[in-house]
Formats: sequence, C-alpha cells, structure tokens
Amino acid sequence: MIVAGVMSGTSADGIDVALVRVTERKPSRGFDVKFELLGHEHVSYPTEVRTAVLRAMNATRASVAELSRLNFLLGELYADAVRKAQRRTGTRLLDLVGCHGQTIYHQGEAERFLGKKIACTWQTGEGSVVAGRLGVPVVSDFRPADMAAGGKGAPLVPFLDYTVFRDRKAGRIVQNIGGIANLTAIPAAANPEDVLALDTGPGNMVIDQLMQQFFDKPYDHYGQIAAHGKILTPILAEMLRAAYFKRRPPKTAGREEFGEEYAKAFLRKCGHASKQDVIATATALTAHSIATAITKYILPTGKYRDYIVSGGGAKNRALMKMLVVQTTGLGLKLAHSDDFGVPSQAKEAVAFALLAYQTWRRKPSNIPSATGAKRPAILGKISYA
Repeated sequence: MIVAGVMSGTSADGIDVALVRVTERKPSRGFDVKFELLGHEHVSYPTEVRTAVLRAMNATRASVAELSRLNFLLGELYADAVRKAQRRTGTRLLDLVGCHGQTIYHQGEAERFLGKKIACTWQTGEGSVVAGRLGVPVVSDFRPADMAAGGKGAPLVPFLDYTVFRDRKAGRIVQNIGGIANLTAIPAAANPEDVLALDTGPGNMVIDQLMQQFFDKPYDHYGQIAAHGKILTPILAEMLRAAYFKRRPPKTAGREEFGEEYAKAFLRKCGHASKQDVIATATALTAHSIATAITKYILPTGKYRDYIVSGGGAKNRALMKMLVVQTTGLGLKLAHSDDFGVPSQAKEAVAFALLAYQTWRRKPSNIPSATGAKRPAILGKISYA
C-alpha cells in the first residue's frame, strides 16, 4: 500500500509530505510494519497563510468564520502538497493519506470548563477536502482518540520511533526538535510498553519568535545568530525553574506553554541584552531543557547508548554544538535519523503515513506508556473520496 504522510508542525513553516510504501510482516503484532520511503517534499506556507495560522494559534479570541475558512484552505493546500510530492517522485499510484493537520490548540491536561474537567485538542485542515481532491481515503484528526482513552494526545511519533529504532542490544533516545522538542526513550530489547516519551519543552519555537521580532526572519539560519552571542546564564537558570520542566511525564507542550506570551516574558527578563545574546540564550534553553529531561526522567530508567536527532532543529549548528556537549557529558553518542534511513525533514510525515496505515487496518498505534492513555486506541477519523 502506498501512503502519503502529511505533517505541518507547531513551527507553522509549511507542509512536509512523505510518500511511503508500507507492508506488514506476518504474523504481525501490530508494530511489525515495514516501509520504503519513496520520496519526500517540503512546501512552505505562503506568507499570508503562515500569518493566519500563527494568528489562530496565538489568539485568545478568534472569528469562527476565519477558522472555518482556514480549515478548508489548509485542506486544499495539503492536497496540493501531496500532488507536488507525487510529481517530484514520479509516484502516480496512491492508496491512502495520513494527514496530521495544523495544531491550533492543544491542552493535554484536563481543566474545568462549564462544570466539567476537559482536556482537548484541535488540528485543523479538512480531511474531506483532501480526500475529494486526491480521490483516495484520508485518515486525519489522530489525537482525540488517545485523549478519549485518558491520554495526553501526544506524543504519537513514538510508534515510528519504536518501529524503526528499537535495538536488541542498545538503548536509544530518539529526539525530534520541531517547534516543540520531544523525545522517545527505547530500552534495549524493549516491548512497546517499555517505551517512554515526553515533550521536553521548547524546540525552535522561542528562537523562531524572537528571530521574527528582531530580524524579520522565520528562524536562525544554521544557528548563525546564536553562534555570535553569549548565553545569559542567570536568565537561563531562571527559565529552567519553570513549572513545566518539573512536571513528571507523561506530559505534552505547545504554544499554550511556550508560545507568544512566553517569548515576550523571556525577552522582558533579558532586559537590555544584545539580540545575539538573547538568541543564544533561547537556543541554550532548548539544549538545557532537553538535557534536564534526559537526566531526570530517562537515564534513571536504564542504560542508553545512542542519541538520535531529527527535525528542523538538527540544522541549527549552534544548537547541535550545545547538545553534543550536553549529551556527551551524559555518556550518549550523537547520531541523526538520516543515518537510519529516515531523513530528518521527513520523519514526522513518515510517522503519520504509518499511523494512517494502522488505522486503515483497524489496529491501534498509540503507545499508552508514552501518552498516558489507559489502553491502546485506533487513532484518527477516515474521510472517504
């Protein structure tokens, strides 16, 4: 079966598409799927679309009409991105699409609302539009089923991490650095229930917002600005005392924790420091919060050898230099997901292709030990062409 995985992350920089041929080992325990990556494509959001997405994410109030229009517009853009990936790779046949959608709100912890405690999430991008344009079924809206089973709705990529990176002899920590940074810890010879996962905190999110404000650029290209700044150590130490970093997993984060308001508070604490020093300190916040999570929550559970990095943050040389220092000190060996046949840019899109395949086969794909769910769940909703 050929499946297109479609992902647009919390950085809201655009759409990643992975075209994957998926097969299943026999007999299958559910996690024994094999795949071949046929190709992948990144399509940037038009500037006005990215602005609208970020406005929806950061809004305390929003127009219902605008949210509805954005939902349908993103469906059109996702379909266009899949077509572009098909043309680029020469892949004419397509059987299924797994579309994560664009997260505009995620609240993994239940809070009281109109008399009941509610946890909720919202990924926009109309699956029926994608199905109608491409003529194949689309699986979308993956996170609510895990939340209905008592989970946080995230992280879901551990299904891919376990499928690809588990090893009989070596414990591995798989780190993705997108807008939010998240990791999956897979002990040697692990069963699915042995896997641990959590969002460690901000990935590129704070850096990107400050770069937009200071330099009118969407991100720190290769970490060049951070490389010329000095870390404001007292500010870094203060930010690392935030409640999120002390909360035990399972836990998940988004713009609700590390979005626009957080970036403004961070900037206020930096006072009159140079722009380069502020960016360097935001970059260090990502590196140190990752190392803190590994030290507090992962290393006490067993022995780990490999630290495998993916996501846009892997291109930030200043951040990677900091991570090398941090992880080497923890006895970990740095690698990239590309070394294992999963390109960094395509990894999350591949994950949602596999999750869609599981849903189509009526098999669960959440990992309860990662999300906190009480049971395995079949994820997503199917839109038929």
